[in-house]
Amino acid sequence: MNNYSWLQQKLHEFALSSKFMREVAFDAEISFTTPKNNSDDHVFVSGLARSGTTALLNALYQSDAFASLSYDDMPFILAPNLWSKINSSSKSSDLVERAHGDGIKVSTESPEAFEEVFWMTFDENEKNDQQKFKTYVQLINHKYGKGRYLSKNNQNIRRLGLISKLFPCSRILIPFRHPIQHAYSLLSQHKKFIADSKEDIFISNYMTWIGHTEFGPNYIPINQKNLNFVDHLHINHWIEQWHMTYKACYSMFKENPNISFISYEKLCNDKEYWLNILKIVGIDKPYNFIFRESVKEIHHELNQELCQETLKIYDEMSKLEVS
Repeated sequence: MNNYSWLQQKLHEFALSSKFMREVAFDAEISFTTPKNNSDDHVFVSGLARSGTTALLNALYQSDAFASLSYDDMPFILAPNLWSKINSSSKSSDLVERAHGDGIKVSTESPEAFEEVFWMTFDENEKNDQQKFKTYVQLINHKYGKGRYLSKNNQNIRRLGLISKLFPCSRILIPFRHPIQHAYSLLSQHKKFIADSKEDIFISNYMTWIGHTEFGPNYIPINQKNLNFVDHLHINHWIEQWHMTYKACYSMFKENPNISFISYEKLCNDKEYWLNILKIVGIDKPYNFIFRESVKEIHHELNQELCQETLKIYDEMSKLEVS
């Protein structure tokens, strides 16, 4: 993002910073595009950031069975078909490391988490807007010539019930990771993006425009009430966020058969585990994908009581079979 030219930055600001312009783009899209009705057999990947959601997204996308928003759809995220007709920029399949500095490389054709732009524009509590989201999914499928949609949106962790209601035949995959390692990764990214945004204001603006509030200068905690650890520059804050988030998800699990918890550690270390995931999302032809586990030495003062409660939930989820 910090390699964008001045003109590209201004185009992003024009297309994304105004709710009015986003609504205009969507209205134009549905006026000029008539998508086909698809089945609701989609896949939604959601979890706390840094849980392996991007790796899982890229792995599933490699099947070529899904449509997904990509960097090529920026900045007119809500008008993917219309933008593809007027965008004369050349596509590039050259891979470069993304801004996170985590070794994941992307190109303009890579799928990415831009879906939150829709929910920043429309009201998830309004039935009419919920139906618009179903239309939006069809529009994305229409552009890429697919019948199934693949979503990665960490913010969807707050709307699992809505996704289940709108797409009852879809699968919701919730990656989870060892909470201490996960919290450390979140804290590290949080500090990195805060520092980077001080050097380049566009980074902060860009993250605001795409609804990327999971960490960094625009951080908004997924859980904001009844916090014991409010200092987001301390690891215990992130451990508490893990505890509250996955405890809530786990409580929904029994009532939502389309939810599957995905262990990051097993995904990185067990080939059969990955093949089982392919089965539950309906991929007939199995294939390999390299998942690399990141484990760091952590030298932080941890609240032991919080860690014990958090690890109980982690252990319970780790016992679940992928089904």
